[in-house]
Amino acid sequence: MATQLILTTAPDADVAANLAHQLIESGLAACVKQLTPCQSTYRWQGQIESTTEIPLMIISDDSRYAELETWLKNAHPYDLPEIIALSCANGLPEYLSWVSESTRSAT
Repeated sequence: MATQLILTTAPDADVAANLAHQLIESGLAACVKQLTPCQSTYRWQGQIESTTEIPLMIISDDSRYAELETWLKNAHPYDLPEIIALSCANGLPEYLSWVSESTRSAT
C-alpha cells in the first residue's frame, strides 16, 4: 500500500470544513489540511475567471483512491472539481502505517 496526497479546492471555509469532516468520518482520508484562502485564476467555459478558494490537502491510502475520487466528485459543489492525486514515494514509516490503518476499509 502507498500513501497519496490528493489536492482539491473548496469555494469557502464552510464547504472545506464539511468536506474535511466527512472524509475523515468516512475513513476515506487519514488527515485533511485546510489551507489559507488563495486566489485561483483559470479558464472556464471560454471565460477567464478569478475566485478565492480554500485549498485542501487530503492524505489517504492509494487503496481508497477510487472510492475517495467518486465520493469527492459527488459531494463537491463544483461541476468539475479539481482532484489531483500525487503518490508519496517516501515518508516516515510510522506515519505511513498510521495513514494505512486510518483509511482501512470497513469491508
